[in-house]
Amino acid sequence: MNVEQVRDAYTSVAGLYIELFGTSQQVHADDLALIERHLSIKPGNVLDLGCGPGHITGYLRSLGVDALGIDMVPEFIAHAKATHPTGDYQLGSLTSLDVENHSIAGILAWYSLIHLPPHDLDEVLAEFRRVLAPAGPLVIGFFDGDEVAAFDHKVATAYRWPADELSARLTRAGFTEVERQHRPSDGTHRPLAAIAAVVAEP
Repeated sequence: MNVEQVRDAYTSVAGLYIELFGTSQQVHADDLALIERHLSIKPGNVLDLGCGPGHITGYLRSLGVDALGIDMVPEFIAHAKATHPTGDYQLGSLTSLDVENHSIAGILAWYSLIHLPPHDLDEVLAEFRRVLAPAGPLVIGFFDGDEVAAFDHKVATAYRWPADELSARLTRAGFTEVERQHRPSDGTHRPLAAIAAVVAEP
């Protein structure tokens, strides 16, 4: 699926998605703790890329972080602005960021790369590397698996990644992994993982 198809697929289920996932209380406590450990950055701008309903952007802002939520689904941005009126939310794409080189303090990509075809990942990680400040952190949430493979996500085709393979891609893009967490399948949810990395020293 291309970017427009993914956007349209999420637009078609935006109301249900917001109901199911639209508050930080619906995010696992371990995930919020990981995000807080690596992205509680002050001062500096932190981008929540593919922010969806804006709930994690709002959580970061509650910690005093100057977080900006970016998503390509207008319904998500409208909901985020209405729900978090003091927040900062914009329509946009994570594949092409309209910011200066090395100007961003941190990036969160929380399950927002899952629909990206594997051959496109390196280019997106290079874009993240371009905008992040020296030693800037990147936190990625993703579906875990034994091999890179597509599966039928409820909204649009998605991909699972072995954590070691994703970490290797991060290394090639100029990042150094600093923390990893896994959560196995519980019979309802697929195996999940997250990696925190920082821009590597030149």
